[in-house]
Amino acid sequence: MRVSTLTPRFATMARLSNDDYLRHIRADSARFRAVLADCDPAARVPSCPDWDAADLLWHLGEVQHFWATMLRQRPAGPDEYAEPARPDSYAGLLDHFDRGSELLLGELDGVDPAAETWTWSQDHTAGFIYRRQAHEALIHRLDAELTTGAVTALDPALAADGVDEALDVIFGGCPPWGTFTPDDRFVRVDVTDTGDTVWVQLGRFTGTDPDGREHDSADLHVVPAPDAEPGAVVSGPAGALDAWLWRRGDDREVTVTGDPEVYDHFRACVDHPIN
Repeated sequence: MRVSTLTPRFATMARLSNDDYLRHIRADSARFRAVLADCDPAARVPSCPDWDAADLLWHLGEVQHFWATMLRQRPAGPDEYAEPARPDSYAGLLDHFDRGSELLLGELDGVDPAAETWTWSQDHTAGFIYRRQAHEALIHRLDAELTTGAVTALDPALAADGVDEALDVIFGGCPPWGTFTPDDRFVRVDVTDTGDTVWVQLGRFTGTDPDGREHDSADLHVVPAPDAEPGAVVSGPAGALDAWLWRRGDDREVTVTGDPEVYDHFRACVDHPIN
């Protein structure tokens, strides 16, 4: 994922250090590459049904190249960004990924997290890119493993942070042309193996987008712990919750208690495919 139309809130959960995010980008990018190196280019990616292994390899390589470019030319934005041509061969795709990953790691290594940098978020700092790209690499590493049947465990601390990021940045927020109208219902998400908790308030999103299309749908926002009881509680280990929110895993390790209607509203907000 590279660009979103959402304007995320800022999360209250303690985040990882930028050194940790960089370490995870490096490790998960290497694992992603190793898993796909000998894969059939035409192998389907079960978590992204429109993609094969070659598409997945191209996607993460292009994403990492894009964000490396944003860091290199900061604070200028992407108006003049020239997307690289997609290589014709799988070997070329592997080489393209290697170069994009090396560029991103090189640009992040030592950059001040507070440095002004273009992003699609309210957070216009390099620190946003550290965090977002750590989760980009993690989820696409999981995509690669699902493609080859070689799934390994997600790091609990990073996955717990990913639960927060998915709810706050990917699903939460509101574009400038829309309105979030909260109601008095809350869902608490408990990460059982790390002790972290994320609260979301339910509501509706309405607005007219720049193309003139009307929107009216269930929505949620991450909020500080309210002085109220949750209408529903969703709980599970960090890795299982993170994969489930990203539709990379099932709900076998996810437990839900409380009002079914509150949970149904929550699920309607997060049950969307994300590539």
